[in-house]
Amino acid sequence: EVLSYDWDEEHLDAVHASQTVGLLPQQVFKTIVMRDDSKNVFVFCLPADFSVSLKKARAITGSKDIDLIKLTELQDLTGYVRGGCSPLGMKKHYPTFIEELAQLEEYIFVSAGQRGLQLKLRPEDLVRAANATFADFT
Repeated sequence: EVLSYDWDEEHLDAVHASQTVGLLPQQVFKTIVMRDDSKNVFVFCLPADFSVSLKKARAITGSKDIDLIKLTELQDLTGYVRGGCSPLGMKKHYPTFIEELAQLEEYIFVSAGQRGLQLKLRPEDLVRAANATFADFT
């Protein structure tokens, strides 16, 4: 199931998306793309109102240092723009981690790859489709 909603440049965040479609922030997962000190790219999906713990991200990726990619790199790396970045269908497959809290929800919503579209799916289906791993990184 795909939900559509109105968006604007000032409200591209996942919390706003959750409010707009009438869902709880823990049901709407944002996609964060990071790079480590060895130039490896990683994808993290987490609830709209949570943040990636850099310490935990380093631990699960085995990286000495990790940080957000530059916004200007997002489209080249993933094929997506800010506010429409999906963990599915990126230009290239990167190691992907889904926050383990997703398992507490029957369904979660992730970007369908376009601003204003959210895709509803079971957490285990997202893990399978994205060839991802559940992990604790918040």
